[in-house]
Amino acid sequence: MKQAAAIGATLLLLSGCANPPHDNKDGAGEQDVTQHTQTVHTYRCASGATITAIYPTTESAEVLYQGRTYLMRSAVSASGARYVGDDREWWTRGSGPGAEGTLFRHLPDKTSGEPLEVCTES
Repeated sequence: MKQAAAIGATLLLLSGCANPPHDNKDGAGEQDVTQHTQTVHTYRCASGATITAIYPTTESAEVLYQGRTYLMRSAVSASGARYVGDDREWWTRGSGPGAEGTLFRHLPDKTSGEPLEVCTES
């Protein structure tokens, strides 16, 4: 019992050493250190269409295609980067100008359907 009381007292003392919450009186917010810089890539497709891929984080993508925005999450891939949404799938290989991007139909059984667009980053 004495040992438990000693441990509890030690933990209580150590908790007093923690940083107090920051009171920001001027209303200006501080940036969260976990915030990521989003990147934007533009792809020209063989059909003549343009796809813009915005990556708010390394785990998500927003794919703009034919006037719609498809929200996607990172998924397992054998190579490249693969992002999956409800009914679309965006798969890229390489980075920078000349990188490949393919937009697929994403099937209900979680597999890739037919390619809708085959594109190259411009």
